[in-house]
Amino acid sequence: MRHGLASRFAAVGALLLAVSMPARAGLFDDEEARNRIEQLRAEVTDLGKRADTVSRNQIDFANQVEAIKADIAKLRGQIEVLTYELEAAQKRQKDFYVDLDNRLRKLEQPPAEAKPEVPKVDPAQETRDYEAALASLKAAKFREAANAFLAFIKTYPTGSLAASAHYWGAYAHVQARDHAGAAELFGKFAAGWPGDPRAPTALENRAASLDAIKDVKGARTTLEQLAEKYPNSDEGKKARLRLKKK
Repeated sequence: MRHGLASRFAAVGALLLAVSMPARAGLFDDEEARNRIEQLRAEVTDLGKRADTVSRNQIDFANQVEAIKADIAKLRGQIEVLTYELEAAQKRQKDFYVDLDNRLRKLEQPPAEAKPEVPKVDPAQETRDYEAALASLKAAKFREAANAFLAFIKTYPTGSLAASAHYWGAYAHVQARDHAGAAELFGKFAAGWPGDPRAPTALENRAASLDAIKDVKGARTTLEQLAEKYPNSDEGKKARLRLKKK
């Protein structure tokens, strides 16, 4: 496009030079020269407009690409949340059958000495409370979600959703910039459910939260624990690299 514009401008210059020469050169008469100049000017103007249009289209395309990237990032975050929700639902179902089996076994056993009654938990209410806290997290109401998960953990400390409540509660604290609270919950999650696939990530996030509150010693201890306990995980490998740099 630019080469074409340069050629057009060169042609206009040559034509103007030719017109400025004495009439005896006989190259163009005045009327023909003026017509040709006007034609070339019109063509150059048209080419300039086309170049502007191409430039605008390129800018629009770049903006569309950035918007698509942002949408993809948002969808990835939603997929992660939905994946953990599915895992939690599967775990609840498994826990239900385990609980049912335990109840049947107890019925077959002889009665034992009377023990203090433990308050019964309504599974349906437990699920509703957990989903309400999770809904606040999805809505980016991080402080509200953090408080809701803490209340849930206090009410259902041994419930089937306690692990996920600790993990997402810690995540909500991070987003609310309460790094001390996040570090505490991530630590409890990793200690209470070391076999959970999210345990290495929890320790990595705990170290990051401790770094955020300038607890260098605590962060290092957590990285050492991560590297030792989960050496083959991606988080464990990264922890070893970070420890070498410290």
